[in-house]
Parts: sequence; structure tokens; C-alpha cells
Amino acid sequence: MVLLLVLLMGGTLLWRSGAFDSLFGGTSASGPGPSTSTGAPAPSGSTGIPSRSPSASPSAADAGIATSSGPINRSFPGLTTFRGNAMRSFYGEGPVPQNPQILWKYPTTGGLCSTSDDLFGHRVWCGTGWTGQPNVIQHADGTIEIREGAYDDHYHFLNGMTGKEMRPDLVTGDLAKGSATSDADGYPLYYGGSRDNNLRVIALDRPKPTVLWEVNANTSTPHRVWNDDWDGAPLDIGDYLLEGGENSWFYVIRLNRHYDAKHLVQVNPKIVMLVPGYDAQLFRDVHDQDVSIENSVAYHDGVVYFSNSGGLVQGWDISDILNGGTHYKRVFRFWDGDDTDASIVIDQQGYLYVGRKMEENVHRPESFPRDHQIGDLMKLDPRKPNDPVVWSVQLGGFEPDGGLLGTPALYKGVVYDTYTEGGFAAVDAETGRLLWKVTLPGPTWMSPVPIDDQLVVGDCSGVLHDYDISNPSQKPTELWHLQLSGCEESTPAVWHGMIWVGTRGGQIYGIGDAP
Repeated sequence: MVLLLVLLMGGTLLWRSGAFDSLFGGTSASGPGPSTSTGAPAPSGSTGIPSRSPSASPSAADAGIATSSGPINRSFPGLTTFRGNAMRSFYGEGPVPQNPQILWKYPTTGGLCSTSDDLFGHRVWCGTGWTGQPNVIQHADGTIEIREGAYDDHYHFLNGMTGKEMRPDLVTGDLAKGSATSDADGYPLYYGGSRDNNLRVIALDRPKPTVLWEVNANTSTPHRVWNDDWDGAPLDIGDYLLEGGENSWFYVIRLNRHYDAKHLVQVNPKIVMLVPGYDAQLFRDVHDQDVSIENSVAYHDGVVYFSNSGGLVQGWDISDILNGGTHYKRVFRFWDGDDTDASIVIDQQGYLYVGRKMEENVHRPESFPRDHQIGDLMKLDPRKPNDPVVWSVQLGGFEPDGGLLGTPALYKGVVYDTYTEGGFAAVDAETGRLLWKVTLPGPTWMSPVPIDDQLVVGDCSGVLHDYDISNPSQKPTELWHLQLSGCEESTPAVWHGMIWVGTRGGQIYGIGDAP
């Protein structure tokens, strides 16, 4: 009996330690655990919103979570970052509404507007823009929370079924562009940037969203290039945050997530890798310094991939960094010729799908021959760095801003993408053969969303469309369309019969079938 008791106790300790996981191929744990020092579950905080205990953080290059085509958040349901996972290839979960209508819009009157300066002067900006995909968080009690940054300089936290505010806004000093990210391991943390120069780590277990730490695009690098915004959605791989800035630098930030004695989430971030997204050869090729990183970085098998507005596609091996080391190495470099703001998408075999457009901000005649040599949608093999182009196809035109801003969508062997002139297309992922094109009112910047053999895509006349793509070799049939207000630059989020999307008209919409 004593021996049996010892064996049972030993087995329990092994199970709690995670040893069985490593023995049978599970995810190994690192970083802070989900419990407080007393062993109690992580608290829900004072927001009135139930929270989950965070899952154990994966080690670097974790193949089970970080390189899966499913959601990066495996311990709770939802859509926590732009395109849902590290490979930027998860689109949400159906069903898609069959007879949709606007169930709510936020705000009910007026619009989400503010003024901001850019290259074209002092202007009023309204609604949500590129890429602008909401986070969808399904809480433990079933409540759906929508988290969305907008052009009123605020981040908003809304009830997905009613459009009512679930938390106070987080107020920034300028436009909240791009897409933000919720912690994939279940910590009550939110990561998002603003045109006010700052990338923030935000705690959501206080009475109001609280900034725990921020990094400034102008002061955190030895040499800022081009701009100071943060368009890309940060990517969290375990305890590390990966992000590229419009200052043209790429960051890896060790968060050091933990809970304090009051059971509140805390971080102690350290920048553990900082490299330029450009090099001397790129400057010689493009003859200008518009080389900002505006896409959401992607990650696969220990390598992070990103591109910039100069067309430089790079892959950096950061596996040692993510394991607590100090070594990193660039393992892939390819110049595609011009502005590459769409996020790189990675398939299960490690191929890269890259979208390019013609630069609008600067005159770039040096790139023109390269733009004609390689099509603006391309499939690259990073294992062949000297000759990586598997295929390329030209979808858009060659006028300023012509080409691809929407992030490619991979679905059942087909690549779907929008092109800025007005429309979307389907391309065979294996051969690069153009299957068909559909014309829409442009410019079309948003990224198409394929779910359940349907494709949700919006246009700049404010119409949201749903197409049947069950037979991708044939031009699709429209299943329905719905009129919204303002150009749809933002990417919709689809989750369990609902669609959430913001427009430049000034509102965020909750769309579903009639109750």
C-alpha cells in the first residue's frame, strides 16, 4: 500500500510538471504559470468580465502551436490577432450568416473620427481602416467581446452581440490604425500601437484598460527611417512579442509576464532583438528611404518573415532568441521590387505567399523593371534563397498604389486576394494559374475571408459581399450582399454566425441573421 501511494504521488507530480506532455509529444511549458503563489487560479480582476487562467507558454519554435494552420490561441476560443495565427492563415469559425442584417452599429449616432497629420496634410479620419480586423474573444461564460482600434484615437471593447461597451476605451494620442493582438496564452493582456509613436502592452484586469509598458518608435532605435506608426498586429509566441514598425525596424520583446502579490497581471519587457528591416543594397535598388514595415509579421519553424515598403522580403532565424539565447541570423533575403505592405502568409509546407503594390508616396522609376519582371502575387520557397520564385501572377495594374494591399487567403488549394484597382481573384496555389477575377468598386484594400466554402469580401462603395467558392475553378456566385456606410478597408472577423467589421463611414457593425 505504501509503495502504491508513492507511485500515485510520483505520477501526480510528473503530470503536474508536464513531463508526460514531453514524453508523448505535447507542448513543453516555460515562463510564468497560470497560478498565484498560493496556488489559486488567476483572478478575474475587477472588470466584471470572467477571465481564464493562462495556458503554459510554449518554448521557442513550438511546432504544435506556433506553426499550426488553426488558431494560435489553443486554450480558449476566439480570434486573437490579424489572420488568427502565426502563419496568418486562420480566418475565424463559421457559420457565415445566411440572410444577414445589421444587428447593431457603434456608435449609434455620429462617428469614430479625429484629425491627424500625414504626408498629405492635416485631415479628418473616420471609422476603421487597413487592416483593422477586430479581435474576437469568447469568454468563459460565453460572452463575446470585440476589441477594435479606430480613427477616433481610441481602442474599443464591445459586446459582440449588442454593441454595448464592456470596458472603458483606451485613449491614445493619435489614430489607432492596423490590428491589435490579445494574448494567445490567456493572460489579460492586449498589444497594440498608435500613430502617436507608441506600441503598448495593456492590462485588461483593472477597472479600466491600463498601459503597463510602451516603446516609442522614435527613441527606441539608433536610426528611425521613414515614419513612427505601428500598423502591423504584434505576434506573441509564448513570452515573446514580435513586431515591425514604420520606423523600419523589427523588434523581439521578452515580456516576462507574471502576476503580482495582488493577483494583477504584470510585465517586465526587455527588447532582446532589434534589427533594421532594410540594408544598404535595398537603398541602392530603390533610391529612397520609404522602407517602413507595415505588415503583420509571420512565423514558421523558428523563422520570422516580414517585408517592407521597399519590397525587401526577409526571414530571420530567431529560434535561439525565443529559447532565451542571444543569437539570430538572417536566413532569407529577396527583393520583389516595390511596396510590400500585405502580410506574408505561410502554408504548411513552408512556402510564402507575398502581395506587392506600386509605391504611391515616392517616385520610384528604379523599381519599374522589377515590377514587370515579377507579378504582384507570388509564391516563394525560402529553402531556395538564390531562386525562390515558384510562380508569380499580375493581378493589379502599374499605376501608383496599384496592386495588392489585401493579405492573401489560402483555402483548399486556392489563393484568394483583392487588388487595389477594384476586385478580387483566385489563383491555383500549386501552379499559379489565374482561375478568375471579380470586379468590385475600388479601391479594394481589405483582405478576403474564406470560411465554409464561402468568401466574405467588402468594397469601397460600402457593400459587404458573400460568394460561393465551393467550386473554385468556376467564377463564384454571389450569395448575398449588404449595404454599409463608407469604404471597407478593414478585414471582417467571422465567428459563429456573426460578422464584425468597421468602415471609413465611422462605425463598427455587428452583422448576423435576424434573431
